[in-house]
Amino acid sequence: MDIVYDSQFKSIADFVLTRDLPVPEAALRFASTLLIDTLGIAAGAVALDVARIARDFAADFHGTGSPANAATMLFDGRRVSLPGAAWALATQIDNLDGHDGYNPTKGHIGVAVVPALIAFAERHPELTGRQALSALVMSYEVAARAALALHATVSDYHTSGAWNALGVAALGCRLEGMDNETLRQALGIAEYHGPRSQMMREIDNPTMLHDGSGMGAYIGCNAALLAARGFTGAPAITVEAPEVAPIWADLGDRWTVELNYIKPYPICRWAHGALDALRKLMNESGVTADNVAAIRVNTFAESARLYAGMPDTTSKAQYSLNFALATQLLHGRIGPEHITGEGLKDPRVAALVPKITVTEEPRHSARFPAGRWSDIEVTLNEGTVLKSGDMNARGGPEAPMSDAEVREKLHFMAGRVLPPARINALWDMRDALLDPGFKFSSLGALVFPATEAQ
Repeated sequence: MDIVYDSQFKSIADFVLTRDLPVPEAALRFASTLLIDTLGIAAGAVALDVARIARDFAADFHGTGSPANAATMLFDGRRVSLPGAAWALATQIDNLDGHDGYNPTKGHIGVAVVPALIAFAERHPELTGRQALSALVMSYEVAARAALALHATVSDYHTSGAWNALGVAALGCRLEGMDNETLRQALGIAEYHGPRSQMMREIDNPTMLHDGSGMGAYIGCNAALLAARGFTGAPAITVEAPEVAPIWADLGDRWTVELNYIKPYPICRWAHGALDALRKLMNESGVTADNVAAIRVNTFAESARLYAGMPDTTSKAQYSLNFALATQLLHGRIGPEHITGEGLKDPRVAALVPKITVTEEPRHSARFPAGRWSDIEVTLNEGTVLKSGDMNARGGPEAPMSDAEVREKLHFMAGRVLPPARINALWDMRDALLDPGFKFSSLGALVFPATEAQ
């Protein structure tokens, strides 16, 4: 018997499952940039304790009974189950907080959908770079709207894993060639099992759980693969409920992937407005660690709840504000080396942290989540007070990073574990993937072999 779908779901299914989806060239190109940027974060995170735990755990507990159902863990080389590989990589990326995000979602998409793309694509060696990027764009669009629908229909502020699982499920269904009914079940499974974890609990007590995207990737992959075997799920409210129809109405007309930001710092985005304000005063007014007596930060409520002390873990460092500002003030940038190992014990940074005070500013709170605004006042040793003015976090469409800046970021994020030639080759993939006929599997030679820091 034929199944009749309402127009709301059918239009979404058409968008998800159409292999020759007409994606604008600008969206494909930016998706390629986001992909390479995310892979750079994955490389930079390979030596983190949490990344090692995740990969070893996947190897020990996420085996597979068939090579056809296995996937390779990036920058590691070991093969585990497809969902296990996606979980390990997403957990690794999630814990080096330098990956892309989309302001209205209050969270991150690439951290989950890129690992899923890599894992599923191994099953499809015929996939071209443009086909892979088209599927990636689709998953960004689905995940973004699932996030907006979730935020609009529940009171709690949930981690990204709660909704980027639906983007992953859609990606799996697209690449596996599933039909409308299988997609419907997959989205229902992904929403039902998605981790409805409360974001502010993690902000107040930073841990390796981070933004829940490891579980988002895992649940999304499982949802697609389970649905393919006939497992059923409750209809996804965030997709099919009448009240969320307006959120999905512009699917295929408005390409939100191009509105994602690229982070200049591997720190929670909520700190970036203040970091950019400090960067401005350092560049324009000669502010240095040696001439600062005090820094006052005025920011939005969520930012003001970031960790204020000297962190003793990488998780706390990435959800910090005072430490992040002190590190930026001392070093002029923030890299993986500053939020791990000896960077967490630097006495020069520790001496600067108490000089920083943070206050919620209502006008900045009113601008969240559309923007991440802050302003700072720096008092110099001789008494002069310098004011930054209001600053919104850069890296998004209103103040994008240049290609040169994104490439430089790739080098300082991945530079401790990958040789320059391999990093340059990874950057060149950004253009190569757009060439008609170029196989996506060619990327494997750069991302599957282990790094020097395991």
